[in-house]
Amino acid sequence: MSAVSIRVTVNGTPFEREVEPRTHLADFLRHDLGLTGTHLGCEHGVCGACSVLVDGRAVRGCLMLAVQADGAEVTTVEGLAQVEQLNPLQEAFREFHALQCGFCTPGMLTTLMQLLEEHPEPSEEMLREELSGNLCRCTGYAGIIRAAMKAAPLLKAQRENAA
Repeated sequence: MSAVSIRVTVNGTPFEREVEPRTHLADFLRHDLGLTGTHLGCEHGVCGACSVLVDGRAVRGCLMLAVQADGAEVTTVEGLAQVEQLNPLQEAFREFHALQCGFCTPGMLTTLMQLLEEHPEPSEEMLREELSGNLCRCTGYAGIIRAAMKAAPLLKAQRENAA
């Protein structure tokens, strides 16, 4: 198969690259762009470690092809922090020790960012349900839920101040 040209904005930076049509988005991010924060776990869409935001929606980078992201805006875990400052959700993860081995953390963060954007005042039950597709091998779910609950009002205030 011959390479296909794609244009994608990743973490605010536009890129134009030639990719093989069967290259998964997670592999493109890791190998072509050097953004290794997106982790590959099961490579079958089950664990959620490879989740990234594509046009604001959390998607599994191991299931989406890079060519499907042509023209899209992609945010990886590296793009959540601004000017070397953690965003409120990342800071809450640090505060509540919601990252033990850290393998699931990028997918947890991006999945939660979408949820908190859509539901700025989530219930604990809503958070648990949303994260049911993201696996944590260290059973750090309690800290992750506490971190999300702490970050929710901070992210909401941040969005309101930016508007």
